[in-house]
Amino acid sequence: MSVLPDPGASRAVLVGTSSYQYLEQLPAVSANLQALAGLLCGPLSLQLPGGHVSVVENPGAARTVVRAVRQAAAEATDTLLVYFAGHGLVDAQDALSLALPYTEFGRVETGLPYDWLRQVLLLDSRAERHVVILDCCYSGLALGRMSGRTGLADQAVVEGSFLLAAAAETRTALAPVGATYTAFTGALLDTLRQGIPGGPTLLDLGFLYRHLRLTLEARGHPVPQARDRNSGAQVALARNHAELPAVPVAAAAGAAVRERPWPDPAAIRTSTGFFTALADVRVVSGLTQQAVSRRSAGRISAGSVGRLLNRTDLPATWETTAAYLSACGVPEDQITLWQHVWQQLRTADALADAEIPAAAPGTVSEKERRQRPFPVFRRGGISDRVRQKPRRRTDGAS
Repeated sequence: MSVLPDPGASRAVLVGTSSYQYLEQLPAVSANLQALAGLLCGPLSLQLPGGHVSVVENPGAARTVVRAVRQAAAEATDTLLVYFAGHGLVDAQDALSLALPYTEFGRVETGLPYDWLRQVLLLDSRAERHVVILDCCYSGLALGRMSGRTGLADQAVVEGSFLLAAAAETRTALAPVGATYTAFTGALLDTLRQGIPGGPTLLDLGFLYRHLRLTLEARGHPVPQARDRNSGAQVALARNHAELPAVPVAAAAGAAVRERPWPDPAAIRTSTGFFTALADVRVVSGLTQQAVSRRSAGRISAGSVGRLLNRTDLPATWETTAAYLSACGVPEDQITLWQHVWQQLRTADALADAEIPAAAPGTVSEKERRQRPFPVFRRGGISDRVRQKPRRRTDGAS
């Protein structure tokens, strides 16, 4: 069964090299990173909090990337997504190496061996699921082009994950000159933004791979590869926005309402995930906030709907949430599941608060520290400023 990750318990690390000292430049990679970060944080995809997405562009040293992935691996308990775009190389042992700004052909110490990241995912990650997306090949042949050969997916696969790789065989034109994005990432972005007419409710990785394979092959681009371990193909990166119900629940028959693609409360792990799924309920219902209020028979106002969906802390009582779910058309048996999740999260929060020691005057409490966004990894290490949302990098390679 396909499932959307809980955004509060998931992390993403997006790595890319667009500026090279010794290899061909890949300016589209910078646009890849910014667009993908914005999409993962926005309503068309996973709706990750801004602090849960780390963008590492043009890292000057391999340790910068490893540090970012290791931190995300330690924090994520649901899904960890790792993305790389740039040149890829093959060393003397036929192992994959990711090219950094100062990578040179034949000098293995100047790149980032993929196996380093793979070991972090295997040994240090707390996440139940891993998604690895590699938009790279083995060497640059001309300006704005990357070359590839078979075997990338086999080298990069991690147990308990889904590996999606753009490289296939010995073809070029993965980064067409003048294009905003590289070919593979551009197709991925388009699919997540627009959806797939006639496709499933959730765009899981298995379906995305098959769609991208057909799309890129039809365009004459290299055919992507994929490897699935332990049902990783069922992880969804977005709802299929081309297939959202067009008829509001108020005008739909009972059976049609029950069959709607309601968010699954069983996938909720955190308060962030609770409110993200709660907002998705209204999207699936096709109702406005005013319509939800009218259908509640006065139990919840339009303003209360807005306040409920914009909360960050769980409500102390269940009545308003129950009225909202019922007015949206969620079946009663599913509302019972929602209430069970709400109770579990309330209990977990209470236990966590009881374990947090009081802070000394003038210091930051442990609870406040936990709620702070993650720092941004830059090429020289961790930035002193805390990142609130993805933004464009303007500095060059160090």
